[in-house]
Amino acid sequence: MAEPAYPLAFPGESDERVWPEQGSWTYEDYARLPEDGRRYEVIRGFLYVTPAPGLEHQFCVTELARRFGNFVAKRRLGMVLVAPFDVRLPDSIASPVQPDILFFLNGNLPRPGGRGFDGVPDLVVEVLSPGTRSYDERVKLAAYRDAGVPEVWMPDWKRWTVTVYRLDRDRKKYVVLERAGSGETVGSAVLAGLRIPVDSIFLPSR
Repeated sequence: MAEPAYPLAFPGESDERVWPEQGSWTYEDYARLPEDGRRYEVIRGFLYVTPAPGLEHQFCVTELARRFGNFVAKRRLGMVLVAPFDVRLPDSIASPVQPDILFFLNGNLPRPGGRGFDGVPDLVVEVLSPGTRSYDERVKLAAYRDAGVPEVWMPDWKRWTVTVYRLDRDRKKYVVLERAGSGETVGSAVLAGLRIPVDSIFLPSR
């Protein structure tokens, strides 16, 4: 389950190490965290932690990233990346957040040699899982909205659906661009012409 991670304690850690209070975390604090297989993110100064994702989640990420990547590469539209990759959203909204999949249009690409990306991706994907649904739909979606991320995909492997959110004209809230289920296809406003069969990105049950 995604939840604010405080207080922190790690095996072998010195008692002298002091971590910030919730609401005061920075990227520099985040950079001191151990690489222990968990995903740490800092949103509005609060540290959140999620466990390593499961098979269904990772299958969806892999299949969707492959289809995005093939579409983007063929048309030379930009760059598709997958987590873990740090994105530092403007105004310390997130420092960092790590979307499952990211797309950057040409002209808005991460700089080679840099650690992560400072700015706003053109599209992000968060694959919903039972333990992280509330965090993704409430905390992270609101952060993407306030940062001005144009489009957010939220595939739900448990319900076998994909919801695509698009910023409205005033750029103040997300509206549902598409919601598709089994037997249907889903597309994008940012990646015009892309259509993906919903059934192709979820792991079939045995």
